[in-house]
Amino acid sequence: MTGQPIPVIIDCDTGVDDALALLFAVRHPALDVRAVTCVAGNTDVDGVVRNTLTVLERAGAGDIPVARGAECPLIEPVRTAQHVHGRDGMGDLGLPAPTRVAVDVDAVTLLRREILASPRPVTLIPMAPLTNIALLLRTHPEVVRNIERIVFMGGAVATGNATAVAEFNVWHDPEAAAILLTAGVPITMYGLDVFERVVVPAADVQRLRASAEPSLRMAGELLAHRDPATSGDPTPTGGLGDAGAVCAVVDPAGITTESLPVEVSLAPGPTRGQTVADRRARPGESEIHEGGREQRLVDVALGVDVERYVKLWLTTVEGV
Repeated sequence: MTGQPIPVIIDCDTGVDDALALLFAVRHPALDVRAVTCVAGNTDVDGVVRNTLTVLERAGAGDIPVARGAECPLIEPVRTAQHVHGRDGMGDLGLPAPTRVAVDVDAVTLLRREILASPRPVTLIPMAPLTNIALLLRTHPEVVRNIERIVFMGGAVATGNATAVAEFNVWHDPEAAAILLTAGVPITMYGLDVFERVVVPAADVQRLRASAEPSLRMAGELLAHRDPATSGDPTPTGGLGDAGAVCAVVDPAGITTESLPVEVSLAPGPTRGQTVADRRARPGESEIHEGGREQRLVDVALGVDVERYVKLWLTTVEGV
């Protein structure tokens, strides 16, 4: 590695795959994790704080400040994904309660403080509903002057998972996602189009599950919980999920992106929360008859080198 580490702040709803992402982030020498902020999503916000502190403690991370954020979306009610992540959000592994505690300021305050205090512009990595980020941008717009880029896990060009067309993080708080897209800084969208493809092979999952090192064993169990087939196979594979977005910060050449206009559907009904990416080669009848609308360009990830990111994640968390 050459050069200085990239200062990053992670906003998460830990969450099985958020845990995999945190474990990678704090162990990769190219990243300087300045703070972690928590928001309701995969489980309630207090559970997210607990899980985040547990992962950082298990990972042997330094004294990284963790803050509690929004309890609910800007408009929508809380709709957790405990059916995916378990009742505790961490696969119901029965992990002990952390001894670490969160800082005594809220997530927006911590985000503002750490962004403005960083000697180099910060990369934000939201891997959760975007409520905290929207509140930050609306309350403290001055932070954008010290944000290098936002790499967020959310959205989908093709197929959704919360609905036929909407991905969970954006669907959970569509208004917040729409605000994010107006941030005025470079944005990379690491959505379901690549998210679902990065899967750790069964042999690697089993090796981690058998490890004597507690954080690696935890990682193996979390990966097994994220077996895409959820088949009960004794040798499951495991999706990296959100961790791929952090890999994309360390190694952006591992994804193929297209600069596209993206907007969020805020209308009620079956398209609410859809990220509408315009891939047309030329304007259509709507623009011809009604005029064009200003839309911000987003670097949308449409391809990913799966083996490259799996190897990057494994070598980082295993320290080899």
